[in-house]
Amino acid sequence: MPRTATYHTTVAWRGQHWGHLTMGNGPQLIFSAPPDAQGQPGVLTPEDAFVAAANTCIMMMFIWAAERFKLDLQSYECRAEGKKLIELDRTERFTDLVLKPRIVVKANGEAEERVRRRVARALESAQKYSLVANSVKSNVVIEPAVEVVD
Repeated sequence: MPRTATYHTTVAWRGQHWGHLTMGNGPQLIFSAPPDAQGQPGVLTPEDAFVAAANTCIMMMFIWAAERFKLDLQSYECRAEGKKLIELDRTERFTDLVLKPRIVVKANGEAEERVRRRVARALESAQKYSLVANSVKSNVVIEPAVEVVD
């Protein structure tokens, strides 16, 4: 039987183009529109949060999958890029999210190609089970760089 879970955030306007975000899990941040949209530099923007949500969710799902595929994960770091389309009427939407994880796994005597196949399967599972990636209209692409070490 399906279950549901609910998550909450609260935002409050702080004047001009400033906002305050309180997340249901506790953290609080100030945010603004991006500088190119009359916002402030150096703080969280909704655009940053959108790209970060996909990036963090894929990473957490990859860690989950790496454990299940018995990968000896040494490091994971991922740069994500959101490509935004600005239409002539000034409506905007993200068209693509490109994630570029750099993954290092230990072979522990196993054939490198076999380890690489398991990493690929773990990445496929991470994308398949990512709540955020499955909830956006944008095209989500993962372009990994995998290093297998002894």
